[in-house]
Amino acid sequence: MESAVARILDDLEQRGGLKGSDVANIVNASRPTVSRWKSGKASPPLATQTIIADLRYVVDRLSDFYTPSETRLWLHAKHQLLNNERAIDLIIADRTQEVLAVIERLDAGAYL
Repeated sequence: MESAVARILDDLEQRGGLKGSDVANIVNASRPTVSRWKSGKASPPLATQTIIADLRYVVDRLSDFYTPSETRLWLHAKHQLLNNERAIDLIIADRTQEVLAVIERLDAGAYL
């Protein structure tokens, strides 16, 4: 049976263009560790699961506007509306709401 974390990691790759190495860099884990999470042989700590879940929510929202490769780039690029910070850094710092506020502006057509 596939774990919830494994399903989320698959979704991040399919919809967000994020590979295991991307996730490893984001959550400060090794690539083999992420591979074990994906195969269900291990589970990340709760704090890491929270980052992964937030990342999935953001990717899910961005997938309405961008292809997976564009989503990956959007997450790693600096944005003026995020005070020239990268969305991925804000998600890691538990500031996902700031990223979602920019996505809401995308949704409203206020910033493209």
